[in-house]
Amino acid sequence: MAVSANPPTPTEQERADIARANESGRRPVMFVHGLWLLSSSWDRWRTVFEEAGFSTVAPGWPDDPPSIEAARADPDAFASKMVQEVTDYYLAAIAELAVRPAVVGHSFGGLIAQKIAGEGASVATVAIDPAPFQGVLSVPFSSLKSSAPVVGHLSSLKHGVTLSFDEFRYGWANALEEDEARALYDEFHVAAPGNPIFQVVSANLNPFAETKVDTKNPDRGPLLLIGGEADHTVPVKPTEQAYRIQSKNPGVTELIVLPNRGHSLTIDHGWAEVAQTSLDFIVRMGALTINPA
Repeated sequence: MAVSANPPTPTEQERADIARANESGRRPVMFVHGLWLLSSSWDRWRTVFEEAGFSTVAPGWPDDPPSIEAARADPDAFASKMVQEVTDYYLAAIAELAVRPAVVGHSFGGLIAQKIAGEGASVATVAIDPAPFQGVLSVPFSSLKSSAPVVGHLSSLKHGVTLSFDEFRYGWANALEEDEARALYDEFHVAAPGNPIFQVVSANLNPFAETKVDTKNPDRGPLLLIGGEADHTVPVKPTEQAYRIQSKNPGVTELIVLPNRGHSLTIDHGWAEVAQTSLDFIVRMGALTINPA
């Protein structure tokens, strides 16, 4: 695995989760969250996967606050994070697992999940509404509008960015009734670093972009891309383009577009359908069984 020379290391709580996964003897599934969420957003998913026979780990990004309350009290805790730094953090956690995990990521977590797969570090990967990697050229208007709270303010390079409810409603919860959108905003939304969005915006002009994914690695393993048909933040077209690029890999590559689903699809009332779709793919790819060395 191409981990940087001095990668950040997992927290004590994350190491405890890794130790439990190793002691379980089960295949671990690692969950990777994206911007404007914490790892606790995966709690319901973890229950589903553990009941199906997996162990689970869900590290945060480096320096993520331990709770929603702490995150809202210190928005700048999220400032200045970069895509490769976060990827290295997850690779460092994977290096402490006894068994190669399956990986599930959402949004920027979906991009990072594909970077992890490109390192040959996952046995199967699910990328949900993934942020575009270098080489994905489609930039629909709704993506530009959703990213405006970040790219419209250079201060977001140094400070955490909190969305207003109206911004969250447009980018995340446009497919939901207002009451549910408000409930999700109140329960899950936290600030996010702006740098990763700038990295995606400039990726196709930068030959050294950190959003580059090794889509050709024959050890990439099976990959499922899931798109939300109504997603404003990562519309279906970039996900379809990512699929066309990834499908040139010798590994299994599949695409599922879920109708009438927005960017909130991992946390809203329909989360269980997305979780089951992800679980079914990982099981179908044979990841539940651990073959002896």
